[in-house]
Amino acid sequence: MGPLAGIKILDMSRVLAGPWAGQLLADLGADVIKVERPGVGDDTRNWGSAGNGNGKQDDGEGHESAYYLAANRGKRSITVDIGAPEGQEIIRRLAKDVDIIIENYKVGGLAKYGLDYDAMKVVNPAIIYCSITGFGQDGPYAARAGYDFIIQGLGGMMSITGESDDAGGGPQKVGVAISDLTTGLYSTIAILAAIRHRDQTGEGQYIDMALLDVTVGMLANQNMNYLVDGIVPKRLGNAHPNIVPYQTFGTKDGHIILAVGNDRQFRALLTAAGHEEMIVDERWLTNNDRVTHRVELEEALKPIMMERTTHEWVEALEHAHVPCGPINDIADTFADPQVQARGLKIELDHPQMGTVPQVKTPIKYSKTELEYNRAPPMLGADTVEVLKENGWSDEDISGYIARGIITQNKI
Repeated sequence: MGPLAGIKILDMSRVLAGPWAGQLLADLGADVIKVERPGVGDDTRNWGSAGNGNGKQDDGEGHESAYYLAANRGKRSITVDIGAPEGQEIIRRLAKDVDIIIENYKVGGLAKYGLDYDAMKVVNPAIIYCSITGFGQDGPYAARAGYDFIIQGLGGMMSITGESDDAGGGPQKVGVAISDLTTGLYSTIAILAAIRHRDQTGEGQYIDMALLDVTVGMLANQNMNYLVDGIVPKRLGNAHPNIVPYQTFGTKDGHIILAVGNDRQFRALLTAAGHEEMIVDERWLTNNDRVTHRVELEEALKPIMMERTTHEWVEALEHAHVPCGPINDIADTFADPQVQARGLKIELDHPQMGTVPQVKTPIKYSKTELEYNRAPPMLGADTVEVLKENGWSDEDISGYIARGIITQNKI
């Protein structure tokens, strides 16, 4: 059993930030019930991939996209029409017996259905209600829709991501929806702390999570570089603003990452490269010197790094205790012996697709095991089961199905 066994969650979110939090909580052992729109479900169920195929696996009747499969493991799916009064009543009745609600509707979006926090805390005063939006519940942008791409730009992330303008580059977004994903992680942290508070006081509470807040908060040392010095950080490509050389270099057959974090490592790099004469050059005796003379050092190292293959450099520099590494594509990553040793890729049984691949949550406890026993659910697969568990009769359920309030299971 996972550490959150016994915790019940209504996941009324869709796409990525909320579902990512719900999936992590499910891996930790919580019973996560995903609430979806009848006949449609989470938007990502139909989002294909950018690969050669469409990123979907045939389920016999429809498809499940790779995107959906990435963020919904461990959950049960129910379909409820919350636009209908009977559907709203189903959610309120379920909320009486859950610990947490996660939702990512627009600000005020659930109030018109009587499913907002103010309504739910009347039903269940101990409930923890986590709202995830682009910009938060207040401020001049609160009513705006929040998309990861836009937030990465507005929040400063793209201003420091990409090649420098001097190199002919421009702003770039991160290769995954980093604002969504980290908001899911911060939301999980907030929920766990709220559970601790509730267990101590008996009080539930409201959590206001915003992609913009998280994105700004994540900029870490780049924020401080600006706030301390008043100098706006610029894009440096793969270089580091405070450490040199801490970047990529071309090799005879590809590229390598050098992460030289101190003066000893820099001297070891030059020794391993067979260029000890550079150690006494006053332009790069210390890291501060190397930052000041960044361009000259880069130009000096470029032809040196081209003398060997990536594998030859990694072998030599690891022996010299100089942090370095190759740049893998994702296929290389899953073939890497360390990734395989950590067991990050798993397969879960699926009722119609046979098995589906998954990537484990990167948490390892010494005492409690994470749970990987449910593939991402098909749309509405658990509706009847969940309603019966919560006291609805067969007659009630048949009536809901007949009126389109819920849909029958797709197993």
